[in-house]
Amino acid sequence: MTRTAFYTGSFDPVTNGHADVIAGAATLCDRLVLAIGVHPGKAPLLDANQRGDLLREVAAPLLAGTGAALDVVTFDDLAVDAARRAGATIIIRGLRDGSDLDYEMQMAGMNAVMAPDIQTVFLPASPAVRHITATLVRQIAAMGGDVTAFVPAAVLPALKARFAQR
Repeated sequence: MTRTAFYTGSFDPVTNGHADVIAGAATLCDRLVLAIGVHPGKAPLLDANQRGDLLREVAAPLLAGTGAALDVVTFDDLAVDAARRAGATIIIRGLRDGSDLDYEMQMAGMNAVMAPDIQTVFLPASPAVRHITATLVRQIAAMGGDVTAFVPAAVLPALKARFAQR
């Protein structure tokens, strides 16, 4: 039986924190689905196709040698419904701190009621990336700051191009 894990996020942009969780998740499953949440009411920095391409580029070397296959999808409904469509039995969630834990425990509880066949697995962020959030990366990049320490190298050109347009 293939163990499929489902890791959701906006990934706008992909950060070193996301990469940390992806690397950990790859050791727990045979297939890792990175699921980009698309919300019609939100205006993302990078479009979903670009985020998908960046996720593939960042995740491929992280999964090399783990035996885990990689898929990247988008979804605009409940994560548990998208996880079911992907055949996942695990939802991966990264935790940076106690406030993440409080929120994620609520989500895990709600998801468990809606989808008791899907288990939520929490992965603690490595100390070196606990402080990184995509929101802060976007803010720093928008103000012309250097985000090199916070995002994979593949993401830097996309951010530079996006903010050069403004």
